[in-house]
Amino acid sequence: MSPNNNYTEDNIRSLDWKEHIRMRPGMYIGKLGDGSSPDDGIYILLKEVLDNSIDEFVMGAGRTIEVSINQTKVTVRDFGRGIPLGKVVDVVSKMNTGGKYDSKAFKKAVGLNGVGTKAVNALSDYFRVESTREGYSVSAEFNQGNLTNHNDKIESSRRKGTKVTFVPDQSIFKNFKYRNEYISRMLKNYVYLNPGLTIIFNGEKFFSENGLKDLLSERINESDMLYPIVHISGEDIEVAITHSKTQYSEEYHSFVNGQNTTQGGTHLLAFREGLVKTIREFYGKTYDSSDIRKSIVSAVSIKVMEPVFESQTKTKLGSTDMGGDLPTVRTYVNDFLKNSLDNYLHKNPNIAESIQRKILQAEKERKELSGIRKLARDRAKKASIHNKKLRDCRIHLGDLKNDRRLESTLFITEGDSASGSITKSRDVNTQAVFSLKGKPLNSYGLTKKIVYENEEFNLLQAALNIEESIEYLRYNNVVIATDADVDGMHIRLLLITFFLQFFPELIKQGHIYILQTPLFRVRNKKETIYCYSEDERIDAITKLKPSPEITRFKGLGEISPNEFKHFIGDNIRLDPIMLDEGMSIEDLLSFYMGKNTPDRQNFIIENLKVELDLIDNKK
Repeated sequence: MSPNNNYTEDNIRSLDWKEHIRMRPGMYIGKLGDGSSPDDGIYILLKEVLDNSIDEFVMGAGRTIEVSINQTKVTVRDFGRGIPLGKVVDVVSKMNTGGKYDSKAFKKAVGLNGVGTKAVNALSDYFRVESTREGYSVSAEFNQGNLTNHNDKIESSRRKGTKVTFVPDQSIFKNFKYRNEYISRMLKNYVYLNPGLTIIFNGEKFFSENGLKDLLSERINESDMLYPIVHISGEDIEVAITHSKTQYSEEYHSFVNGQNTTQGGTHLLAFREGLVKTIREFYGKTYDSSDIRKSIVSAVSIKVMEPVFESQTKTKLGSTDMGGDLPTVRTYVNDFLKNSLDNYLHKNPNIAESIQRKILQAEKERKELSGIRKLARDRAKKASIHNKKLRDCRIHLGDLKNDRRLESTLFITEGDSASGSITKSRDVNTQAVFSLKGKPLNSYGLTKKIVYENEEFNLLQAALNIEESIEYLRYNNVVIATDADVDGMHIRLLLITFFLQFFPELIKQGHIYILQTPLFRVRNKKETIYCYSEDERIDAITKLKPSPEITRFKGLGEISPNEFKHFIGDNIRLDPIMLDEGMSIEDLLSFYMGKNTPDRQNFIIENLKVELDLIDNKK
């Protein structure tokens, strides 16, 4: 054996708690990211701190939480009981220290035994915690988990509670930016699930009176509801249901103990099963489950004692039991729907009639599609073996045990030259490429039939694996990568139209992005700067003067693979596609993608901008 391969005591090392978190942050906060995605690490840091404040509210202490974000600095202040003063430092810096090991104190808590705040502490350049109770206050400051300042117990006139301030570590979260849209959505979910709670975010107040009914009202436009929202609740469970007039796919929002379980879990499986059972029994018909659930928009929330999640980020419930003397999650949810939903439908025959009509319509559409769907599936199967359009990656969103599953990305490119550059420079583990041939069809106003008849759409659907349900989505990020010219913009619009028309929940759940690519390259012999705007170009010229070389990129195909790897690697810039709250998808699509109306002509004229190249006359 080579002396270099000796395995001795010197090879065994125990990591400090901070080192472990900083070395494997994905175990604690999922992926890192720059803030362009709602599941990026910087939002998980905020959520972990908030969860502790929510737990205080649940325990009946503190009805208001204040959140402020100033660029990279985050502050969360609650008015709960405050951390016991002698344990302020331990709670945020000692593993296996927390108040949630004793289920009597926190029966249905969301915070996981204080692991969360320790992760926030270790992953922050600056972390400060201050607790006030019984007229006294204690504070402590940290840098990357190391204690830098500790103020012992002092008298204080401040209101009781806990205040946490942190700045995420810029060496871990590169070029990050908090997006208010994502934070607002997260905070609204908290108030929907906790009636009576007020959250103030940068001065804006969030409060809910009707729980999940308010959540659904925000997610679906009233004009698109087939019938008024069915809102029923019981001990430890709350459900809201409606059907969309225009949406093809199913849409679910699920929660456990106030956590938004974006990956679902045992409670969502039970809800979908219970819904089908109850509907079948009510009408006395064995309707196909896909017909019952088609176009459904719903939300379900349950409270479980000591829930088991599949990861620290708490996005998927693994618990099979409700806890205590209660039955399994499956039995509990099924029994609730069997009683409460059945009663509701008996009392509201108009809604029951609307649901039945929707099921029969879905059945008719499914049978009409069945022939063409079979042909399309056969075509997709053949294509999956020899799919010239798809260059797949190794890791997918469904690989639950893989740390990098949230990084899985599909780039949709325009033409072979662009896809060639991306294919050569991508990370084959997490980045796949789908190549379009020319401009896709304008799908506005067309039926689902076109998804199967149009080869490109059918292959794209097969690549994403979303035909049956979005829960089988293969990639966490779907990135439209087109040239920054008129044709490229047109292709973006046509693709976004396709997703809005047939798979709007992909956009609603924050999976669709536009890839930002540089417009200019400015360089001298020592340094190269890629510029994404005119302002960046001017700054780069100033920095690299006297006479840098300036290159204008006309399309992605012009960028060499060696350069392209910089734009899809750690420094990737993505613009998320977001829907305005309360915006009707139908109205949006008809205005922009429908017939050329005078309204749209006037809109274009009023908003037309002309770009002028400024000529530098300075010699």
